[in-house]
Amino acid sequence: MTTSAQLEVPAPEAPAPADPPPARRRQRAVDAVPWWLRLVVAAVALFFVLPTLFVIPMSFSSATTFSFPPEGFSLQLYRNFFTDPVWLDSLRNSFLVAVVAATLATLVGTAAAVGLHNLTGRLARLARTVLMISIVTPGIVIAVVVYISFLKWHLVGSFTGYVLAHAAIGMPFVLVSVTSALSSFDSKLLRASASLGAPPLRTFRYVTLPLISRGVITGAVFAFVTSFDEVVIALFLRSPKFQTLPVQMFNSVTFEVDPTIAASSSLVVTAVTVLCLVPLLLGSRRKNRQES
Repeated sequence: MTTSAQLEVPAPEAPAPADPPPARRRQRAVDAVPWWLRLVVAAVALFFVLPTLFVIPMSFSSATTFSFPPEGFSLQLYRNFFTDPVWLDSLRNSFLVAVVAATLATLVGTAAAVGLHNLTGRLARLARTVLMISIVTPGIVIAVVVYISFLKWHLVGSFTGYVLAHAAIGMPFVLVSVTSALSSFDSKLLRASASLGAPPLRTFRYVTLPLISRGVITGAVFAFVTSFDEVVIALFLRSPKFQTLPVQMFNSVTFEVDPTIAASSSLVVTAVTVLCLVPLLLGSRRKNRQES
């Protein structure tokens, strides 16, 4: 009978000490904004904001002429603005023209953007170029053309003339904004709506318009601001009976030294800033609701 030899199991070797982890390098973000670009952006922003930093303090000055730094503190300039019928009439005219012109520009621009959305080819590109040409055309050129044309149609100095001219220069902004909103629009939703028996107008109202509403609102705001601040065309179309606020501000500087323009400028800057912030606030609120 043979006996089995006992096998000796070798003792496990002690593990070698682990190498120390390499020093972790600080990774820089690929899309990091360099410091010089931030400096350029800050300088450009300061350049645009700097006039406001002078005008708003001057509107609270107690002096009877332009002076900076302001002399004392007074609301006299604002009191002059809201009690002078010339300034109030100009403000009312600008507001009415801007509202009607922005409404007309929004309707036409939205319809053009939706109509050109699915079109391709040279004809579509030509149509977009023609509709956008007023953005790159100098204002004085548009003003001369509008003045010559409106003279034949007896629209110079009329409310209708102001509305048509301002709607024409505000419509491209609506076209750009709505076209950008349509870039993320799924056309399959239109086919689904049509397969359920919805007519085109109902489909646009309940499917397309809610999805592009942010672009429509943004375009309407820009069209309103463009009309409210426009001065070159308004100078050509003005009349003794009808003139807008920018024209009155221009007259207060060129024909008379009226410091009330500081108060009117401050009001315009504040109103335009608030209107431009509305689309941003609506967009951020909608984004927060979707995330929650």
